[in-house]
Amino acid sequence: MGYVFALCAALLFGANGSVSKVLLDAGLEPAQLTLFRVGGTALIAGAVLAFANRSALRVGGRQLAVLATMGVVGVALLQFTYAVAITVIPIGITLLMEFTAVLMVAVVAFFFFHEEVRARLWIAIALVLIGLAVVAQIWNSELNPFGVIMAFSAAVCLATYFLIGERVMSTSSPMAVAFWSMAAATVFWLLFSGWWNIDPALFATPVSLSGNLAAIQLPLIFPLLWNIVLGSFAPFFLSLIALKYLTATAAGVVSSAEVVFAFAVAWLWLGQGLGPFQVAGVVVVLASIILAQTARINKVVLADLAITAEDTDAIV
Repeated sequence: MGYVFALCAALLFGANGSVSKVLLDAGLEPAQLTLFRVGGTALIAGAVLAFANRSALRVGGRQLAVLATMGVVGVALLQFTYAVAITVIPIGITLLMEFTAVLMVAVVAFFFFHEEVRARLWIAIALVLIGLAVVAQIWNSELNPFGVIMAFSAAVCLATYFLIGERVMSTSSPMAVAFWSMAAATVFWLLFSGWWNIDPALFATPVSLSGNLAAIQLPLIFPLLWNIVLGSFAPFFLSLIALKYLTATAAGVVSSAEVVFAFAVAWLWLGQGLGPFQVAGVVVVLASIILAQTARINKVVLADLAITAEDTDAIV
């Protein structure tokens, strides 16, 4: 079941990259789009808990601090850096760089949590770097350097999300984790997104779906609602359920399928394709990511973990 949930989350997240691109091109700022995504998810999760499981809303002070860290770093900054990156570099390449996070998970597990790793981890890291160089064509690259920095910043945030999520799911329900982490992210972006500068008329403004769907125009509110419900709440909740059944290692392997889905949708919808040489680079990177994920030997037993301030500092 964990693999099914993780794969569904990857599909929705991957497809949502193209939806986000449409919204950003229509005039929303990356921080503003992120606010709508996290705020909408927090509202949905809070409403579900209010009717179905109010007791799950009660969390301790230490746990709340961990969830807030997950929300600000693993959600708010993750979605912001990703949104900024896709405005200047292709969606698929952004995700490919972002998913080097799974290498970071294995490295952090080795150096900070003292888990044993197989030697294949270091081989996988070398292959990922080679594969990324091929995809980005660094010898003749037109990739925006700032976009590349943002994509790798997203990788750091995603690694934080996986590592904290793996631990908090032992003591909290997926919906409670979704609510508190997204609520923290919402508070963060309420302060820094500049939402007060948005013209309300923008939501009713017809926007083109771009690319091969350029002839179709919809009021901006419709792709925004898709972005919130099916592009944020649903996949985020599914990924948290997956972490209840899987370790961060296993979840990371399946979630890397998001890159494939994102490339496919961006190609079919927006025409963001790759050359044959770059496709080979993508295959090398994805294979290396899976190789790195299997390098962790000692699986984390969630029920035996106690979350401490030191754990949070090490993760961040």
